[in-house]
Amino acid sequence: MNKILYMFLISMIPVVELRGSIPYAAAVGIPWHIALPLAIVGNLLPVPFILLFVKKVFDWMRKYPKLKKIVDFCERKFAKKAEKAGNVAFWTLVGFIAIPLPGTGAWTGSGIAAICEVPFKKAVLAAIIGVCIAAVVVTLIAYGALAGLSFLI
Repeated sequence: MNKILYMFLISMIPVVELRGSIPYAAAVGIPWHIALPLAIVGNLLPVPFILLFVKKVFDWMRKYPKLKKIVDFCERKFAKKAEKAGNVAFWTLVGFIAIPLPGTGAWTGSGIAAICEVPFKKAVLAAIIGVCIAAVVVTLIAYGALAGLSFLI
C-alpha cells in the first residue's frame, strides 16, 4: 500500500508528474491497471488549483524580492512555452500536455492556460484529455508494450 501511495504522490509533483510515477509503479511491481488511473487522478488533482490560484499566488510572491525572481522565472518559462505553442487553442493545449517529456504536462499546461486566460472549463478539459493521452503512452512504454518496437528507434 505504501508503494501505491508513493506512486500517487509522485504523480502530483511538478515536472515529474505521471512521467515519473508510472515508471516507478512498473519498477516496484504495481500492476498497470492500478497505476494508470491513479497516476491520472494524481496528475490532475493540482490542475484546478493551478488554474484558479496561480495568478493570485504570483501577485503575492511579487511582494518579496527573492520570491519575485521565482515568479519572473516561471512567467518567462510559461511565456516561452506559450510562444512555441502559438495561439493557446484547445487542441494545442491538449497536445502540449499530452507530450510525455519534462517541461510539458499538466502543471506547465495549466500555468500557460492560467497566464493566457484560457476559460477554466476549457483548460480543465484540455488537461484531462492531455493527461490521459500521456498516461497511456507512458504506461505502454513503462510496462513494455512498446518494447518490441524498439528496433525501429
